[in-house]
Amino acid sequence: MKLKKLNRFELPFSALGYGCWGISGGHSWSMSDDQQSIATIHTAIEGGVNFFDVAPVYGLGHAESVLGQALKGKQRESLIIASKCGLVWNDANEVSNNLSTDSLMAEIDQSLARLGVEYLDLYQIHWPNSEYPLEEILQALEAIKASGKVRHLGVSNFSLAMLTEACELSAIDSFQGLYNMLERNPESYHGIGLDYRSEAEILPYCQQHGLAFFPYSPLMQGLLGGQFDASQLHENDVRMNNPKLRGEQLKKYLEIVATLQQFAAELGKPLSELAINWLADQDAVTSVIAGAATPEQVQANLKAMAWELSAADRQALELRLQPYKAEGLL
Repeated sequence: MKLKKLNRFELPFSALGYGCWGISGGHSWSMSDDQQSIATIHTAIEGGVNFFDVAPVYGLGHAESVLGQALKGKQRESLIIASKCGLVWNDANEVSNNLSTDSLMAEIDQSLARLGVEYLDLYQIHWPNSEYPLEEILQALEAIKASGKVRHLGVSNFSLAMLTEACELSAIDSFQGLYNMLERNPESYHGIGLDYRSEAEILPYCQQHGLAFFPYSPLMQGLLGGQFDASQLHENDVRMNNPKLRGEQLKKYLEIVATLQQFAAELGKPLSELAINWLADQDAVTSVIAGAATPEQVQANLKAMAWELSAADRQALELRLQPYKAEGLL
């Protein structure tokens, strides 16, 4: 396993992380089985993965509980456990973005209880919300940190201006954002507008200031897995709500995927390995948040850590993708 060490964190990160949205149960993804999810997490740990990224809203608490079960008996001090805050739900399971001090104080205790741990290594603001003053949000998170319940603070989906302000107000150690081979500087995620550009703005900032950067959706929700078939998604699958995976947008992306598959074949590698390797190979990327539903999928992701793209390969790949860049598709 490749390891990446940042001065801000005690432990080095495995270059391949494990994203827990896919273990949310039947609420969000296809074929999520708790015992299989636990076995998958154990396979990840055995393969050297030490970074686990989860959020309360994933399955409305379910993913945190499953991760907690999977990590029982594991050496806590060797793991980096990250969760998030801000997205909460009511008795009708309606989700809202609440970054009030009272809500944040309650959320951290609920997350710790579900995970069965005494502290989180990283606590991240899931989505910004301008209704709440950033200074007050960070004061609450600093109080939580001072209590020993979290060790580091991070943000997700912040604009560059908000990230800069947050770093001036508090000790922010990480940024999590949408970034993959097809979405270099995406303007939206599931139809939600993004006020940041990952490759053009956020990666350079993180590298300059020593922040960790965690790309989510490294396979673009399966499209870069090489076997994506939208017709096979069940009605509750969260990907049904992604406009990029439907209609004309999907057709355009599938054209690029075909080009990438050909390039991967020339390397003798599956497209999924190429996509993960391409991310992990970048100095500014700390740990790739890759989901996996089965032990076999984890093992496939782990294979991406066993080789490296040469500088010539990266240059050849970018040349192959240049026509799509010129069209503004990447």
